[in-house]
Amino acid sequence: MIEFDNVSKSFWTGERRKVILDRASFRVDMGRSVGILAPNGTGKTTIINMMAGLEKPDEGEVRRRARVSFPLGFMGGIVNRNTATENARYIAQLYGLDADYVEAFCRYVCGLEEYFDMPVGTYSQGMRARFSFALLLALDFDIYLIDEGMPATTDAEFNRKAGSILKDRLQKATVVIVSHQPKVLERFASSAAVLRDGKLHQFDTLDEARRLYEYDA
Repeated sequence: MIEFDNVSKSFWTGERRKVILDRASFRVDMGRSVGILAPNGTGKTTIINMMAGLEKPDEGEVRRRARVSFPLGFMGGIVNRNTATENARYIAQLYGLDADYVEAFCRYVCGLEEYFDMPVGTYSQGMRARFSFALLLALDFDIYLIDEGMPATTDAEFNRKAGSILKDRLQKATVVIVSHQPKVLERFASSAAVLRDGKLHQFDTLDEARRLYEYDA
C-alpha cells in the first residue's frame, strides 16, 4: 500500500507558486491498479517520484507498506560510463538479487546484442528506454510505477517480450500509471483518478474519471 496523508507539494517557477498537491489524502491499495489522469505540466511525474521516495512532500507524509519500484524510465543509479552489463550487475547487488540472473534477464529482454557491453552513455534514447524497462522488470516489486506507459521504442520484438512479461507481472502485482491520455491507462488500470486543483479525485472506473478529466479539459 502507498498512502498520502495530508500531503502538500509545490514549486516556485520564478513567477508564481505552482501547486501540485494541496493537503491531499489518498491511498493505493494492493491488488487494485490505478491510473492517474492529468494534463502535461501539472505534476504527474512529481507524484510518481514521491511514491517512489525520490521526492519529499513539503508537508504531510507518504507511507509505503510494500516493495515499490523506481519509476519506469528513471535512470538514477545507472552510470553512463559503465556498460549495461556492469550496471545490471550493480543494480542487482543493490537489491540483493543474483547478478547473473539480472544480467541474463536484461540481455534477453533488451535484445541489444553487442551494445549490451558498450557504455550506456553511448546509447540512443530508444536503447536507453529498453534497458531501463528491462531492468525494471528484472526486479521483483509489489507496486510498479509507470510514467506515461511503455517506453518509446519501435522495436517490435522488445515490445512483444516486455509487454508479455509485464502482463504476467500484473497478475500478482499492482501498477500506478500516470498519463495525460485516457487510452494509455486502459491497458493497465482497473480504477482511475484525476489530478485537479491540487487534489486527487479517485473513481472506481476509468470511464468516470475520463468524464471529469475531459469536462475539465
